[in-house]
Amino acid sequence: MAAQALSSVADNALLIAAIALIADLSGPDWMVPLMKWWFALAYVALAAFVGAFADAFPKGRVMFITNGIKFIGCALMFNLHTLASSQDMQLFYIFFAYTLVGIGAAAYSPAKYGIVTEMLKPELLVKGNSWIEGLTVLSIIVGTVLGGVLIHPDISPTLQNTPGINQMATNRTEAAILIIGFIYLAAAACNLLIPKTHVHYPQQKTNPFALIHDFKGYVCVLWQDKLGQISLAVTTLFWGAGATLQFIVIEWGAQQLGYRLDQASILMGVAALGTIVGAYLAGKVPLKKALSVLPMGVAMGLVVLLMPFVKSTWAVHSLLLLIGATSGFFVVPMNALLQHRGHVLLSAGHSIAVQNFNEQLNILFMLSLYSLLLWLRLPINVIIMIFGLLVATMMLVFIYWNKQNHKRDPLLSQCIGEEGHGKALQEC
Repeated sequence: MAAQALSSVADNALLIAAIALIADLSGPDWMVPLMKWWFALAYVALAAFVGAFADAFPKGRVMFITNGIKFIGCALMFNLHTLASSQDMQLFYIFFAYTLVGIGAAAYSPAKYGIVTEMLKPELLVKGNSWIEGLTVLSIIVGTVLGGVLIHPDISPTLQNTPGINQMATNRTEAAILIIGFIYLAAAACNLLIPKTHVHYPQQKTNPFALIHDFKGYVCVLWQDKLGQISLAVTTLFWGAGATLQFIVIEWGAQQLGYRLDQASILMGVAALGTIVGAYLAGKVPLKKALSVLPMGVAMGLVVLLMPFVKSTWAVHSLLLLIGATSGFFVVPMNALLQHRGHVLLSAGHSIAVQNFNEQLNILFMLSLYSLLLWLRLPINVIIMIFGLLVATMMLVFIYWNKQNHKRDPLLSQCIGEEGHGKALQEC
């Protein structure tokens, strides 16, 4: 949990620093979501391979190696001005460095979530996920706020003049990225302390074509499972919406509230704080009742529609807390249900890889849509209305889909929490 928290803090702080770096280089607005697009592309491109990698070695060792890849990406961004002199090439290297961080994150994820199913019984998965998700979201808050603090105009000059830092950093973004690099190193130290679970999987294939063929089968297994398909659809929508909402909040803060980047990063932290509350409350939902939280996803989409109508600080913060709470409450049980079905039907590493593939594919789609809307110069409030209606409508579709599944098989919910194999598994 400590390793995951520190690595996540660094990931989110680095995102804010990278956005500031693009702004300092006078890059266009659409470059910001496009940078996250390349980050998500790494998940999609490597999905067939990272599950096998996570299951081939102890999860702690996998997390250490992949955290090292993130650190290399951070180091490249720090040395940006050494690598290139022209503005266009510097912008390219920002994309390249952050994509490298995405590669590390893509391989890190099956290990960090897969170890949960190795340690916990099915009945503890929702509670375990509520702790993991709560801590992850807390790290998003800390990382996002930290990134904003490190580039704050009142703090960055002091940071640049700090002994040790002033010998290596020449501007505000370099000073921020240097601090973030040390956080990655702290996460790597925690990775080394993660104990082995002594869970062993069959020998993993190394032929890339065989891995791609098998991965295609894993995707089909989860999408054909009547419980897996609903939880996979919901988490896929949630993470695509969440990634897009990050950038919507930053743009909304700038256009409607007149906030600087460091101030808008606080808004992202407020929404994430609400997600912690929702995740904590969701920890009380039994795994067998995970599907009962689906209507909360509709509520989240409808609450987002209120964003264009608030301007005072208390109203803005209250609304973002509510958006975060509704999202946290419905995604934690869905994530636990998906992890359970994936663990029963596949394996820890492969099931998380399938989940990441679908979620990041949706992030690619939604960020592409958002970049297109920005390119078309639509007002941010119009984009927010489109976004909220899309989320609410899709959640209504998933609720109907789930009801149809239960109509065809009234005993479907009895399969939740089952560890059966053979005939019992086939029946479920």
